[in-house]
Amino acid sequence: MINKKTLVLGATPNEGRYANLAANRLVRNGHTIINVGLKAGEAAGVAIEKPGIIHTDVDTITLYVGPQHQEELYDYILDTNPKRIIFNPGTENAELKRMANEKGIETEYACTLVLLSIGQY
Repeated sequence: MINKKTLVLGATPNEGRYANLAANRLVRNGHTIINVGLKAGEAAGVAIEKPGIIHTDVDTITLYVGPQHQEELYDYILDTNPKRIIFNPGTENAELKRMANEKGIETEYACTLVLLSIGQY
């Protein structure tokens, strides 16, 4: 299996949230993760950092931030320049999708947890 370094945007220490479940499932499936969110703590044993440090070696950003809070993250997301962005349910955003596609970033409206469970991540 290929390790697809993944930035979990909207990471949370709350174990009941999908972002936390995804972080744990990604690690269990052999993917390196970077957790980025607003709440201090960790998910899947990896500290959660605030948005700011641009990671340039990211394969995938899996998005867990609703569209109403994404605009302030546009530069951060696009400057990271991942190979793809997964818009998890509830994060769909046509404007960000268009901007990413214009930069050559693949975008997908999908669920990271489902992709992992069916071996399509």
